[in-house]
Formats: sequence, C-alpha cells, structure tokens
Amino acid sequence: MDATEQPAPLVYIVDDDDDMRTSLSWLLASVKIEVRSFRGPAEFLAAYDPTLPACMVLDVRMPEVSGFDLQAELNRRGTTLPIIFVSGHGDIPMSVRALQNGAIDFVEKPYNSQQMLERVQRAMRVASDAHRVHQHRQAMIQRIRSLTPREQEVLNGLIEGKASKTIARELGISAKTVDVYRASVKEKLGASSIAKLLREVIDAQRAIAEPHLPPHPPS
Repeated sequence: MDATEQPAPLVYIVDDDDDMRTSLSWLLASVKIEVRSFRGPAEFLAAYDPTLPACMVLDVRMPEVSGFDLQAELNRRGTTLPIIFVSGHGDIPMSVRALQNGAIDFVEKPYNSQQMLERVQRAMRVASDAHRVHQHRQAMIQRIRSLTPREQEVLNGLIEGKASKTIARELGISAKTVDVYRASVKEKLGASSIAKLLREVIDAQRAIAEPHLPPHPPS
C-alpha cells in the first residue's frame, strides 16, 4: 500500500438481532467489504479501534444500552464515526433525534438489500474523508507542539492579526527577526501560505480545546 493511501473503511454492525447481523454481514462481504459485528454497545466498545477509518450500522432498540446511548458515548469521545441507524419501530421524532446528534442516515426494517448496500458505501466514503481530515489535523497539532517557545510567540501574534513590527516591539526583537521566525513556522507547519497556515492552526487549536467538534476539511 502506498504511504499516502489509507485502508478501506470497515463497517461495524451493532444489533442484538442475530439474523439481521448475519444477513447484513453476508451482503457486505459479498462485495469485499470488511465487517465486524457485535451483539451490543458494550461488546463493540471493548473492541473499537478509533484509529481505523470506519462507519457503523446501529440498531436503535437493544437491551440495557440503546443505540442512542452508544451514539452519545461516541460523541462524548469525539469520534468521527458515520452512523446509519436502523429500527423496526422507527418514527419521525426518532429519526430526527438520530440525525440531529450526528447520524448520517436512518433506515426502517425491513430494508431493501441493494439500497442498504448503497447507503453503507456512501457512509464508507464519508468515513474515508473524515479519517483523512482527522489524520491531517492530528499531524498539524504535533507540528505545532514541535515549535520553539519563540516560534510559538510569533505564531500567536500572527493569529491575533498583528503585523511583524508590532510583534517585534512586543517581543523586544527586530521586525527582520520576526520575519525569520515567520518563515521557520511556515516551513515547520508545512503550509504553502500564511493564510492557509493560520486557518489550519486555528482549526487545530479549536480541536484541542473542544475535541468533540467535527473536523473541517483542509482547504
């Protein structure tokens, strides 16, 4: 696999209905989609690896812990896992709740196999994009943390919209030295322009402060 490639997203199925898990697993496996199925949220959480790109088909009503409870826990952890909810007793308020809390789809049982396959493939594309953006953001966070204290001070000044002369005066250094630090920061963070650098740094800092927020695609 090329270093720039990422593995195809896997599909988690979480449902206490054995027949449903089996039939959907067979359907997805028939088109070479990797599936991992679980009888309930606790079993899933014990095996879940957030570093892998993935999406989920999740039943609403299950014993002890509901699909909505699992969705809330994943949101609390700041995951970017696209969820397709399924329910044999769906209604409009239920679907609205699922979508408002971040699910990408809501399907009533019994569902059409081909339509479900298409929905899962769409969720996999969303998962790939979300994982790519998350990886990019994490790399930016690590680069920011690699800056020297002085480079961080100059970067903070840039984020606040200050000119080089202003930053220089506040730090007690020359404007030319500030420009040297600007160039160093730009190179270390791998940005093609100061404008792009600032957008990505602000997004990364926002992620550190509020990790539950969804990622923004890098421009």
